[in-house]
Amino acid sequence: MLITFSLPPPCAAAPRCRFPRSCSNSSTFNSAISSSFNSYRNDKKKNNRIILHEFVKIPTFSTTVSKPKRFEKALTTVRSSMFSSSSPLISANDHWGTWTALFASAALGFWSEKTKVGSALSGPLVATLIGLAASNMGIIASEAKAYSVVMEFLLPLAVPLLLFRADIRRVIKSTGKLLLAFLIGSVATTIGTAVAFFLVPMRALGTDAWKIAAALMGRHIGGAVNYVAIAEALEVSPSVLTAGLAADNVLCAVYFTTLFALASRIPPETTEASTNDELSFHHHSPGTSTLPLLELLPLRTENLVNKGSETSDKLPVQQMVTAVAVSFLICKAGNFITKYYGIKGGMLPLVTAIAVLVATLFPKPFYELAPSGEAMAMILMQVFFAVVGASGNIWNVINTAPSIFLFCLVQISVHLGVILGLGKLFGFDLKLLLIASNANVGGPTTACGMATTKGWSSMIIPGILAGIFGIAIATFLGYGFGTKVLQFM
Repeated sequence: MLITFSLPPPCAAAPRCRFPRSCSNSSTFNSAISSSFNSYRNDKKKNNRIILHEFVKIPTFSTTVSKPKRFEKALTTVRSSMFSSSSPLISANDHWGTWTALFASAALGFWSEKTKVGSALSGPLVATLIGLAASNMGIIASEAKAYSVVMEFLLPLAVPLLLFRADIRRVIKSTGKLLLAFLIGSVATTIGTAVAFFLVPMRALGTDAWKIAAALMGRHIGGAVNYVAIAEALEVSPSVLTAGLAADNVLCAVYFTTLFALASRIPPETTEASTNDELSFHHHSPGTSTLPLLELLPLRTENLVNKGSETSDKLPVQQMVTAVAVSFLICKAGNFITKYYGIKGGMLPLVTAIAVLVATLFPKPFYELAPSGEAMAMILMQVFFAVVGASGNIWNVINTAPSIFLFCLVQISVHLGVILGLGKLFGFDLKLLLIASNANVGGPTTACGMATTKGWSSMIIPGILAGIFGIAIATFLGYGFGTKVLQFM
């Protein structure tokens, strides 16, 4: 509906005012406007518009009637809030909801390891991806007080619980030549880190570039706990931390396949040799002759499930409480020393050092606490990985993961070349070198898995102990190499 009407010349302010209500002809102007809007309200057709031709030189005034700007602004606000992460479904102040989401993500991570996809990705990576998706889809907040609690208290608490088996004297006595091969592998990882950092451009990461390189060096000497400890000490951003975890998990799957391919021509050991080696190990390890072989294995999800179904209904509550109390005590000591001497970012490295020291000085009681402590540590670490994902930005992860993956590829390739080259030069068996490399890159659990699968029974316990030794030293090596070398490259 087109309405055109003429108005007398308005006041001099008309060119600057769309509706010159205070002009000299205000009564005529107001009556014309009122008549126009009354006609519009009475018209039932939806597509009608009122066009008022504004008077400039011709005595007509027109405009298009639209929604008031205040309503447009309100509508825009509503739409943006529906898709904005600033107002998630579970707000940052909803502490019960946030903790529920974190532990649910951890539980799903554990459950996923029973599936083919989950076992290929690993439980920690699944928990991280669930947290990342939930945060970026607006289900949980990207920042919450619960996350700070996890980073400040639960993460340090998990570190000593994972190191109750780290008796350095026992490792040195029991691993033999495998320990030397493992040390060669650690040197190979260090060389690979320097070469990869020099060759792979990661300038887009800014200051996080050398920090994530140091964390991945610790990861490929020890394990995931060292990766986390170094990243936390160096204050790596959550998105880069998540991208590094994702890239590393994918590459490790490829690398372990490569190790099995290299080991395809090595036959399994005879039963007699394996039995003699196991008896020899228990005989030369004081204070551990009564420990069954299974108790030496790092705790895994499937082991925990099997133990719960085969043993009695009694849970080791006393050992669990004692392990947590001891871990709190170690963390308190580490926190006191770092504050007293003003050591910035030294909490986790110092806690690691104290845990290794007491486990070496008092091996028997700490071995008794190790299974319960590792069970608690698994839960806490899984929650931590969910927090890492929730704190990350999915687009930053996508943008940074390729460069980190390329870095890991060069790093691990150099590691494999150096350990095989130096190992052959010094006369090491290929079997020994492959288990040592597996313990470096994957940790004690994957080394144990490879030795068991290939039937190399004599390598199971030394491989586990070498991996534990790596966890004990990797945080210091990665942190030191990062701050003293990588930072200035």
